[in-house]
Amino acid sequence: MKSHFKQIVTVILSILLLSCSVEETPSQSSAIPPVTTPTTEVPTTPISSSINYLALGDSYTIGQSVCETCRYPEQLKAVLKTTYPETNFSLKVIAQTGWTTSDLIYAINSQNPDSNYDLVTLLIGVNNQYQHLDFSVYEKEFPQLLNKAIALAKGNNKNVLVLSIPDYAYTPFAANYTDENRMKISSEISKYNTFAESYCITKEVSFISITDITQQGLTRPSLVASDGLHPSELAYKLFVDRIFYKVKMILQD
Repeated sequence: MKSHFKQIVTVILSILLLSCSVEETPSQSSAIPPVTTPTTEVPTTPISSSINYLALGDSYTIGQSVCETCRYPEQLKAVLKTTYPETNFSLKVIAQTGWTTSDLIYAINSQNPDSNYDLVTLLIGVNNQYQHLDFSVYEKEFPQLLNKAIALAKGNNKNVLVLSIPDYAYTPFAANYTDENRMKISSEISKYNTFAESYCITKEVSFISITDITQQGLTRPSLVASDGLHPSELAYKLFVDRIFYKVKMILQD
């Protein structure tokens, strides 16, 4: 009987001690601070209520074989309107399929646009290469075009953005060329782009390469338009994705 009583007392004391231990120990959940999800949205700095955009180029700017709203200047304008709904955007395009640097210079001089643009993009040179013009023509005329673009951008070099020349060697159009010929095309386009980028650096003008996007044309057929040569709407979207941050910085500056 005594032994049984001792067992009962022991159990009661154990329960009391365990209860004290639990009360004196802070709960694990109260020691962990609440999780705060960081915001990933970058605030948009207000820009002017009216933005004038001028796009200069050739078939890659006019959007050969894609719809008018599919070409990259129109897609860029649409994204900007979504980003800045309070701003009015106007777009002027001076571009034509087949134009060389000489053709673009002539067109600009003929149209004589006002020098009041907040953003000017320039993409030119593929037809100089395709028509086998001497490289010295580009060396002379690309600087003229870039300086003209700066003048049209209110004389502000920070308002100008140059895009690299796409590489059409990676399209169905050139798929039947010899490997040697395709390598020659890519090498010459690279030479044009290197010169353009170097000159942009001297003028402190932004240069963004989109050539690598077009070099996926054979492995990603959706990047090529129905004509088998020019960029598709999707490719132009990727152009815009790549340049959009820089364009925002230009407009917010």
